[in-house]
Amino acid sequence: MKTRPRLVTSIPFWVLVVASLAAIAGGLAIVLNGIDAMEQVLNDPNATVVQVYVGQSWVVVGAAVLGAGAIGIALALALGAAAALTRRPEVAIETIDWNSDDETAAETSAPAAPFAPSTTAAPLAVEDADVETPSTATAPPQAAAAARHDEPTLDTGDGTTRR
Repeated sequence: MKTRPRLVTSIPFWVLVVASLAAIAGGLAIVLNGIDAMEQVLNDPNATVVQVYVGQSWVVVGAAVLGAGAIGIALALALGAAAALTRRPEVAIETIDWNSDDETAAETSAPAAPFAPSTTAAPLAVEDADVETPSTATAPPQAAAAARHDEPTLDTGDGTTRR
């Protein structure tokens, strides 16, 4: 019987948790660095417009990464709650007593026939692939004899046979 693995031992669950925490840490670092850079640029009277708006762009990117990490943690918590609320089915485990003769397979009354090799077949005639013969050519003597060998024989009734 196949059962679901426990959430604590589930590798994808832990990958989600670790990736979410890394996204939160990375996003928070980007946001704090962007805010610090914007604060320094705004206090500088010689700051250009480009320096001010670049800091805002980095804050927006950091906020998106931080939000993705927060969604991942919320998803991990929801999975944990769902796993805690669902019942795991009981698994019946059967132990086998290897010393007991009761669990052996019943033998059949008739023994199986031993393997008997098939009768000897006529050897195959293999043509050389390099030799080309026209379809109007007569068959070689060996092929004619082999073809005649497989023809049915007729019993004439007087003890002789005909092909």
